[in-house]
Amino acid sequence: MRNNLDRHLAAVRNLGILAHVDAGKTTVTERILYATGTTHKRGEVHDGTTVTDFDPQERDRGITIFAAAVSCTWDGHRVNLIDTPGHVDFADEVERSLRVLDGAIAVFDAVAGVEPQSESVWRQADRHGVPRIAFVNKMDRAGADLDTAVASIRDRLHPAPLVVQLPIGVEDAFTGVVDLLRMRALTWDDGDGTVADGPVPEELRDEVLRRRRLLEEAVAERHPAALEEFCDRETLSAETLTTALRDLTRTGDGVVVLCGSAYRNRGIEPLLDAVVGCLPSPLDVPAVRGVPATVSGGQGASGTRRAAGEERPADPTAPFAALAFKVGATPTGRLTYLRVYSGTIEKGDTVWDATAGRTERIGRILRVQADRHAPLERAVAGDIVAVVGLKSARAGSTLCAPDAPLVLEPPGVADPVVSVAVEPRRGADAERLVSALARLAEEDPSLTVRTDPETGQTVLSGMGELHLEVAVEKIRRGLGLEVNVGRPRVTYRETVGRGVSGLVFRHVKQDGGAGQFAHVVLDVEPLEDGFDFRSAVVGGRVPQEYVRAVEAGCRDALAEGPLGGHTVTGLRVTLTDGATHVKDSSETAFRTAGRLGLREALRRCAMVLLEPIVEVTVTVPEDAVGGVLGDLAARRGRVTGSVVRGGAAVVTATVPLAELFGYATRLRSRSQGRGTFTARPTGYAPAPTAVTTP
Repeated sequence: MRNNLDRHLAAVRNLGILAHVDAGKTTVTERILYATGTTHKRGEVHDGTTVTDFDPQERDRGITIFAAAVSCTWDGHRVNLIDTPGHVDFADEVERSLRVLDGAIAVFDAVAGVEPQSESVWRQADRHGVPRIAFVNKMDRAGADLDTAVASIRDRLHPAPLVVQLPIGVEDAFTGVVDLLRMRALTWDDGDGTVADGPVPEELRDEVLRRRRLLEEAVAERHPAALEEFCDRETLSAETLTTALRDLTRTGDGVVVLCGSAYRNRGIEPLLDAVVGCLPSPLDVPAVRGVPATVSGGQGASGTRRAAGEERPADPTAPFAALAFKVGATPTGRLTYLRVYSGTIEKGDTVWDATAGRTERIGRILRVQADRHAPLERAVAGDIVAVVGLKSARAGSTLCAPDAPLVLEPPGVADPVVSVAVEPRRGADAERLVSALARLAEEDPSLTVRTDPETGQTVLSGMGELHLEVAVEKIRRGLGLEVNVGRPRVTYRETVGRGVSGLVFRHVKQDGGAGQFAHVVLDVEPLEDGFDFRSAVVGGRVPQEYVRAVEAGCRDALAEGPLGGHTVTGLRVTLTDGATHVKDSSETAFRTAGRLGLREALRRCAMVLLEPIVEVTVTVPEDAVGGVLGDLAARRGRVTGSVVRGGAAVVTATVPLAELFGYATRLRSRSQGRGTFTARPTGYAPAPTAVTTP
C-alpha cells in the first residue's frame, strides 16, 4: 500500500508557466494540452479559442489576466499546470500560484530574451524556491537567436543555464532540434505536427559534439558524481548526464534550457519530457511546515486544543492540510482552488478553516480544466483541485483536519498603487455595487475597497490602470451594472526627512473612576525603509508590557501622515523615557499615548512626500526614438538604457507612475501604432514640491 501511494505521488508534477507578456505562455500551454491528447484542436490566442484564456476580457484583450489551472497526462505522469499572467498589473496572481507550485517552465522570447516581467516573475520564483526549466520560444521569428537569449538569461537572471538542445535551422527555416543528451535529431512536420526521431545531420555533427562537450563540462563543474565520472572517463554517459541535470534543477544550481516554436508546434514533446524528468514531484520538495492553530468546539473537538508547530509530509495517510490559493465565482457556485499538501478529503467531509476559525463542509471536489470541471470522489496529497461548498475560505486560508489543526503560511499580497472612485449611475444600484466590489476583493486580494471619509466616495485600489479597468469591466459585464469611474489616482507615501528628539507627550484623562495616565518621551529619525521601534528606557520607568503598547500605538499612527493622510514609512522611533501612575496607567493609556505622541512628533518633523516609481520598457521603430525620448522627459522620466534588437529600439526609463496615465494612447500616436511598452514597480521616490495629492 505504501509503495503504491509513493508511486502515485512520484508521478505528479505541479508546475506553472511564467513569462513576460506576449512571450507565448498561453500558446505553450495550448500545445501541451494538444500534445497530451487533452484537446483535439490547437487553440490560438489571436482567434480567442484557447482553453486557459476563457474569460471574455482575456479573449478581447489577447492577454492572460487570471491564472488558469489545467490537468493532463504525459508518459504516465499527472501534470497539473497553471498558466499565469505576464502583465505586471496581475503579478499577485503569479505570487499566489507560485506559493502552491513545485516547479515552473520559464518561457522566453528568442528575439527579446529576458524582458522586464520575465525578470520579475523569475525573482518571485526565487523567493519561493521553485525549481525551473527554461523554454526559449519563437525560434521561427526573424532575429531569433538561442545563444543571445541564453546570454541574457545568464547575465540578467544569474542562473547557470544548461543548454540541452541545438536548433536545426534558423528563423523561418527552423524545423527541429538536436537532443544533446541522446545525440538524436528531432524534426517536426508542418502538416500534422508529428515528430520524427533521426540521426544528427552530418553538417551539424561537429557543432553538436562541441555543444555536448560544453554541456558535460558545465554539469561536471556543479555535480560531484558527474565530476567523478568526467575525471575518470573524460566524458559523461547519457544516464549520468540525465541524473545530474535532474539534481541540479531541483537544487536550483542549474537551469535546463530547451528551445522551440510553440505556435508552429515544435519542441513541445521534449519540453514535456524535461518536465517529467527534471522538475520535482510532491515527494521531492520539503514537507510543508505549519504553525500552531486552535480549534474551539466544533466537530471532532472537545473544548479548545492547540497543535504544536509541525511539518506535514506529502502523505495521503497523514492528517489533512491544504492551502486555498484562489477563489472564483461561477454560474454553478463558488469555487475554492486548493493545493492539498497532506492527507485525503472526500465529498461530504468536514474540515477546519484555521484562518477563519470555523468548520466547513466539502460539497463537491472537481478536477479543473480551465472553465470546465470533472467531478472527483476524493483528493489526496499532491493534488491541485477545486472544491464547492466552502463559505468562509479566502485566498490564503488553511484548511485542515479538525483534530490536527495548523496554519500554513499564506501567499504575500502586494500593496495597491492606483485608485479610482466608483459609483453607480443609478442610485438604486448602490447596494448591488457594494456587493459586487466586496466579491471582487474576495476573489482578488490585491484589490481593496474603502470609503473615503472626507468625500464619502467608494474607492477601488489595485496594482495598475489595467488591473482596475478589468475589475470595473467585470462588474459591468457580469452584473449589467452601469458604473461611473473617476480619474485614476496613485497611492503616495510619507516619510521623515529630518526627525525630532525628546518629544514629550502626556496622556491624562479623568472621567470618573479609574483614569488614564501615560507619559512618554520619543525620538524620531529617518530610516531607509519600513518602520523600526526601539526602547532605551532604563530603570524600569516604563514596564515592558507598556513598551509593547507604545509600539502598537506608534504603528496605529503610521496609517495617516501629516502631509495628506498617506501611510508613513521610513522612520525609527525610540522610546527614551516615560512615567507611570500607580492606579491610572494601563496598556490602553500607553497605546493612546504612543499613537497621539507619534502624530505630534510627525507634525514637528520635516516630512517628505513619496510617489511610486515604475521602470518602463518602450519598444518602438528606430525612427520614432526621438519623439519617445522627448515624451518620457516631459513625464519626468529618466532614461536608463537604450538598445536595438531586431530593427526596433528598446528604451528603458524610470518614470513616476502618476505621469503614465494615458501613455499608451500617446505612444501609439507618436509611433504610428507600432510602439508598445511595459511597466513594473520599482519602489518610491521623493515627489517634487509642486506635486500635490488629491
